[in-house]
Amino acid sequence: MSNLFATKPLDTLLHEAGETGEHSLKRVLGPVNLVTLGIGAIIGAGIFVLTGTVAANFTGPAIVLSFTLAGVGCVFAGLCYAEFASLIPIAGSAYTYGYATLGEIFAWIIGWDLIIEYAFGAATVASGWSGNLVALFQSFDIQIPPQFTAPPGTDLVFYQGRWAALIAIQPVLDRAGVSAASLAHARGLLDLPAYFVIALITAILVVGVRESANFNSAIVFVKVGTVLTFIAVVTGFLLRHPEISAANWHPFIPPNLGQFGQFGWSGVARGAGVIFFAYIGFDAVSTAAQEARNPQRDMPIGILGSLVICTILYIALGAALTGVVNYTQLNTAAPVALGIQATGVRWGSVVVMLGTFAGLTTTMLVMLMGQSRVFYSMSRDGLLPEWAGRIHPRFRTPWISSIVVGFCVALFASVLPIQVLSQLTSIGTLLAFVIVCAGVWVLRVRRPDLPRPFKTPLVPLVPILGMGISFLLMASLPLNTWLRLIVWLIIGMVIYFTYGRKHSRLGHTK
Repeated sequence: MSNLFATKPLDTLLHEAGETGEHSLKRVLGPVNLVTLGIGAIIGAGIFVLTGTVAANFTGPAIVLSFTLAGVGCVFAGLCYAEFASLIPIAGSAYTYGYATLGEIFAWIIGWDLIIEYAFGAATVASGWSGNLVALFQSFDIQIPPQFTAPPGTDLVFYQGRWAALIAIQPVLDRAGVSAASLAHARGLLDLPAYFVIALITAILVVGVRESANFNSAIVFVKVGTVLTFIAVVTGFLLRHPEISAANWHPFIPPNLGQFGQFGWSGVARGAGVIFFAYIGFDAVSTAAQEARNPQRDMPIGILGSLVICTILYIALGAALTGVVNYTQLNTAAPVALGIQATGVRWGSVVVMLGTFAGLTTTMLVMLMGQSRVFYSMSRDGLLPEWAGRIHPRFRTPWISSIVVGFCVALFASVLPIQVLSQLTSIGTLLAFVIVCAGVWVLRVRRPDLPRPFKTPLVPLVPILGMGISFLLMASLPLNTWLRLIVWLIIGMVIYFTYGRKHSRLGHTK
C-alpha cells in the first residue's frame, strides 16, 4: 500500500531533465516559442466556437463576467504551474508534479485525467474546425454531404441554403415561424473533416518539435491579428450604431429561467465552468519544459505571458460579439464569423474565417503535442508500455505515442458532440489544476530549501484560492459531466492496478 503514495525523488527528475542524446527530447524552444505555444493552445475553440454556445445557453452578455472569473482562477493556477515548470523542467506537466509531491497513485490519476484535457480538448477543437470548414464551403455554395459533417445521430436540417444541426438552429426557426418538419432532414454518420485535420496535425508533430513550434508561431500571429481585426471592426460598427449594442446588452445578466445555470448569476458560474475550456493551453506550455532551452527562466514567461494576453483579448471579444449579435442567435459553430457578418464588412468575414481556421489548427497542434509528452513521461516511469516513450532516432519526437494519440483523438472528434467533449475537457483540466496547486503547497512544506527560479507568491493563499475557484467551477458543471469523469477515472484505476502498478519503475526500486 505504501507504494501507492511513493513520490518520485526530485534528484531523479532533475537528472532526467538534464539528459541528452538521441533517446531524449531536443531542447530547441525559446521564450517567444513558449509564449506563442501557449497562445496557440489558448486561442482556439474556446473563443471561436464556445463563446457563442455559452452566451446563448448560460450567460447572455454577462459572458464577459464568466471570462473574468475563469481568468482569475487561471492566474492562481498559472502561478503554481510556473513554479513547478521552472523547478522541474520535465515533459509530464501536472503528472510529473503530482508524482514528485503527492505520490504515484495521484500521479496516475492526473496522468489519466490529462487524457481528458488534451485528447478530448483536441477533439473538441477538431469538431469546431469542421463546423467552420463547412460554413466556409457553404458561403461559396459548396455543399459537403451533410452525413459526413456531424457525429453519428446528429439531426441536420436544410434551411436558407445551408445544412445545420437542428439543436443549434431551432431558436432561429422558432423566431421565423418555420416548422422543422417542413425542412429537408439528414442524419449525421461521421465528422470526416475533423478526422482528416487530426491526421494532418499528427503528421506535423511526428516530423519534429522545432518544425511544429515554428509552424505554430507563424499561425499564432495570424490568429491574434484576426481577433484584433474582429474587435476593431465590431467596435467601429457599434460606435456608429450605439442603439444596437444598447439593445443587445440589455439585460446584461438575463433572468434565471428556474434552473441552476440557466442564466442569472448561476449562469455566470456555469458559463465560467464551460468557457474555462477557452483558457486551456497555458498549462500545455509546461509539457514542453523538456524541450525549452532555458526552462528555469522561460517557462514562467511562456505560461503567465500567454495567459495575460489571452484574458484581455477574450473579455474584449466577448463584449464585442454580444454587442453586435443578440446572444439568443449565437448558438452556432461559427459565432465569430456570424458577428463579423452582422457588420456588413465582407472582407472582415474572410479574415475572421481564415483566422478561425488558424486558431483552431494551432490549438489542436499544442493539445496533441501535450498529450504525447504526458504519455512519454508515464512510459518512462513504467506506468504505460515502453512503446509510448519510444523516441524517433531522426526526428527526436515520441512518434508512436503521437500516432496512437492522433488516431484516438480523430475517432473522438468524428463521433462525439462538441458539447460533451468541451465539458469533459473543462472538468479534466480543473482537476489537474487542483492537484498542481496542492502540489506547490505540499512541496513548500516538505522541501523549503529547494532553489526555486520562480516562486509562487503568497503561499499558501494563492494555491488555496487556485484550488477553491477550480472546485467552484467544477461544481457548476452538469451532473452527467461528473458521472463521465468518474467512469473515466474508474477505467483508469483498472488499468493502473492491472498494469501500471506491476511495471512501475519506482515500485521496483522500493
